[in-house]
Amino acid sequence: MELKMQLLKEDVSLLLLTAPPGCGKTTLVKLLGDDKDIKSIYKEDNLFFVTVSKTPNLKVIIQTLFGHKGNDQVLEFQSDEDATNKLDCLLKQIKDPILLILDDVWSESFVKKFEFPIPNYKILVTSRSAFPRFKFKYKLRPLNETDSMTLFRHSANLQDTSSFIPEEDHIKKIVKCCGGFPLAIKVIGSSLCGRSEVFWKRSLTRFSRGHSILHSDEGKFHLHSDEDLLIHLQKSLGPDDDEITKCFMDLGSFPEDQRIRVAALIDMWSELYKHEDGIYAIANLQEIAIRNLASLVVTGKDASEVSSYCAEDFVLQHDLLRELAIYLSSQEPIEQRKRLILDISRNNVPEWWTEQREQPINALLLSITTDEMFLSSNWCNILPTQVEVLVLNFHTKNYILPEFVEKMKELKVLIVTNYGFFPADLDNFQLLGSAPNLKRIRLEKVSVHSLWKTPVQLTSLEKLSLFMCNIGQAFTYGTIQISEVLPKLTEINIDYCNDMVKLPVALCGIVRLKKLSITNCHNLDALPEGIGMLVNLEVLRVRSCTDLPKLPDSIRYLRMLSMLDISDCLKISGLPKHIGEVNELKELHMKGCSQLGRLPESTKDLAKLELVICDEEGKHYWAHIKEFLPNLEIKVAKKEINLNWLFTNQNF
Repeated sequence: MELKMQLLKEDVSLLLLTAPPGCGKTTLVKLLGDDKDIKSIYKEDNLFFVTVSKTPNLKVIIQTLFGHKGNDQVLEFQSDEDATNKLDCLLKQIKDPILLILDDVWSESFVKKFEFPIPNYKILVTSRSAFPRFKFKYKLRPLNETDSMTLFRHSANLQDTSSFIPEEDHIKKIVKCCGGFPLAIKVIGSSLCGRSEVFWKRSLTRFSRGHSILHSDEGKFHLHSDEDLLIHLQKSLGPDDDEITKCFMDLGSFPEDQRIRVAALIDMWSELYKHEDGIYAIANLQEIAIRNLASLVVTGKDASEVSSYCAEDFVLQHDLLRELAIYLSSQEPIEQRKRLILDISRNNVPEWWTEQREQPINALLLSITTDEMFLSSNWCNILPTQVEVLVLNFHTKNYILPEFVEKMKELKVLIVTNYGFFPADLDNFQLLGSAPNLKRIRLEKVSVHSLWKTPVQLTSLEKLSLFMCNIGQAFTYGTIQISEVLPKLTEINIDYCNDMVKLPVALCGIVRLKKLSITNCHNLDALPEGIGMLVNLEVLRVRSCTDLPKLPDSIRYLRMLSMLDISDCLKISGLPKHIGEVNELKELHMKGCSQLGRLPESTKDLAKLELVICDEEGKHYWAHIKEFLPNLEIKVAKKEINLNWLFTNQNF
């Protein structure tokens, strides 16, 4: 391959791979990164991959590159110049050849920030544009007819003889309309998989009305327009009122080239589509993935956990498909859209944003993404009286909730995500006290202790999720009881909150709590004895808390507890002596508890225990217990190395 040969040459330092969106640029460079000849020159630690995107944050990108080299310390750069200087110093410390792959670059000038006079240092750039400064350009051509047909047959599963197989001529007509674009072929092919003859004929008619995505000019292929490509992809989707299509459009609420947490989607869809059980959201995501509209990444887990534990699962979406989701959501005027998705770079806001009048918003879903240059004091004046789900994405260390939140009387779900490296302080949190129907709040990389400086009563809040947040002295209100501030709270999820050493005792006063999940909090070393006060608790998940040495004895008072998960708690050496008094316990997950020894005698009193998931080493401890519990199934967890949590979507 020509591109590979250029990467192997010593005298080539800057290379460009260019093609229209959806042609497979990212797939190709990732394959190159895994090529044995490439890896023999560029050792794994010296092969960097980072996604740039349309609105790049230079400091975040460089921080990601530092993380690739195993630097766990989060560096705070004073400026973009400071960040590039520190990257220069880092790369100069590496003596072996270096390959930096910058994926999805939109500006040629951005590449210059990564050009350093370092021997054996190459930069490979992928872009939709053929930047003129690059001496070596590799233009990725569309698939030929044979390869297009092969990919389409695979995507449409035409080898399945039990389903309808159309005539060869009909297949060729549809494939021709895809113009050799791999993404278009996969999406359109998947949409026809297992469909009836009538559906195939209707699709053929729809695609025949248009022209191919590409047109030829003197042997060179060109994209008619980005919108033309989106229109072709739109034809593969169902009607706008189809729930799968709605869910696909909702994915556009999150920034390009970022992980979309499945837990966040469950929160959204539970209210938008009235699916209280997460299994419906998982089913919709699986269908979206089957149609090649997104990738669903499920972490290694036992089958029984598919719907109950998805904190580490996420969705990735091609930026072109995100553009499609936003395109489909933007066909009506602002006032009539069911979902309003706004991407704001710097302070370049829509024209209506600056008008003095209140802009009426009738959308059920409102998403606003801003970059690090946006002044959050510069919010627009809108009237969002119908909004049920508000998604706020930002990159700054200080963020002010917009004043219009106070007018959101129908707001049910708030998702606030900070995509910077440092937990952000969030101001105006008190405005949420004016949202009488707010049921779910999900915060990511937020300093929680800054929120309740003065108590904010959230009378309808049922679920609170904190991901990679700073807990600090949160939930401490002096003489005010937390149960008074959050009277209906029944579920708390705390994940990757590494500053939490002790679970706040105040949480033990929320007696209505039914689910408490504390996962990946690696510095947590104690649960309070007061946890026994949570008499209505049904699910307790203390998973991957690697410093936790034991469970409190007061666990015995959790008489409603049906599921206990202590998986991967490496220091727990035994179950509480009186665990047998938890007489409603049905499931016990304890894989990865390498220090766990002999079980207490009271374990045989767990009459309703149906399932234990453990390692092979722990199985023999349950052998004599099973004599007393005939309905018990002991399941040995598969040993599976799962490193998803180590990587961002920007790594190989």
